[in-house]
Amino acid sequence: MSILIRNIEVDFIKNMRPNKVTILLGPRRIGKTILIKNMLQNTTEPYILLNGEDINTHELLARRSVENYKSILGVKRLLVIDEAQNIPDIGNILKLMIDEITGLRILITGSSAFDIENKTGEPLTGRKITRRLFPISESEYQQIESPLTWTDGLRHRLIYGNYPELLHMENQADKTRYLNELVTSYLMKDILALENIRNSEKIVSLLRLLAFQVGSMVSTSELGQKLGMSVNTVSKYLDLLTKVFVIHRVGGFSRNLRKEITKSNRWFFYDNGIRNILTANMNPIDLRNDQGLLWENYIISERLKYQSYNGMVSNNYFWRTYDQQEIDWIEDRGGQLHAYEFKWNPQKKSRVPKGWERTYTDASYEVIHPGNYREWVLGKL
Repeated sequence: MSILIRNIEVDFIKNMRPNKVTILLGPRRIGKTILIKNMLQNTTEPYILLNGEDINTHELLARRSVENYKSILGVKRLLVIDEAQNIPDIGNILKLMIDEITGLRILITGSSAFDIENKTGEPLTGRKITRRLFPISESEYQQIESPLTWTDGLRHRLIYGNYPELLHMENQADKTRYLNELVTSYLMKDILALENIRNSEKIVSLLRLLAFQVGSMVSTSELGQKLGMSVNTVSKYLDLLTKVFVIHRVGGFSRNLRKEITKSNRWFFYDNGIRNILTANMNPIDLRNDQGLLWENYIISERLKYQSYNGMVSNNYFWRTYDQQEIDWIEDRGGQLHAYEFKWNPQKKSRVPKGWERTYTDASYEVIHPGNYREWVLGKL
């Protein structure tokens, strides 16, 4: 049973649109199945729930005819399919249902953007709405944390991350074992299933290299040289890791200056626990020399959750020049630039880089640290 009400859960089914497919995406073990079961328990609308990993579901939907689907649904107009990407030809099946059965609303879930988009993409053009579910967010933790426990909770999450099942584990050794199993089994299962990749060693090596270089500028050619892989292979693996929600890319911002760096990217992990288990370092925050990196990775992932759950449209970047001036995070939204610097130590001074201040005179600038981060990820900055 879910302990927390997820942000995405409130009025989710009520807001689904007739004759549209709502796609709920997120990594494995993030709580998608529990979420939809909780939502269905709280709805009075008649529904059908199917499991895309059940062969009986495949057989039930295999006869692609309007009459067959009308017979399955009866008077029900809410259909939910968990792990829908496992169903052969699911895109065309959903298209036929949505186009021919008036008032039907469909919710499907999947653990891989790659699988879902490949198998539902073109048939559902103009017929789908995509939503994302992330590891537990800071705003969701408000349900079980008080001001007295905020600091300890944050310090713990910087190491172990925010996967829901960790809430049920008190022993840190159990949490470490769980995260290790999550990486070696569940996440790798998704990755290896895509494009029939058989050997995960190179992908794990790439992940570990990125884990040690969180927030650093890296190019695909540099990664390829270190791993003995071609640039094309590195790019392919990075794309796969993005589509199974392990890492995400942040590009460089440039609008006016020739000396602004834009060709290299920075890579971050969606969850600190995954990053730390890859480096085999689960030491407490006070015993680490990568405090700043952990803080930057964590606070960026929390901001992405806030943007997604609140419908904030923003282009996100970092900013750096060849003479070493830099800003951690740039949001280009609403016709205005917002610059943010991340500091684990709130006492550490930070000034707006002169090149940025001189060039982007109308941009705002804010330092995000443990003393004010809650305002930023809860929507007040």
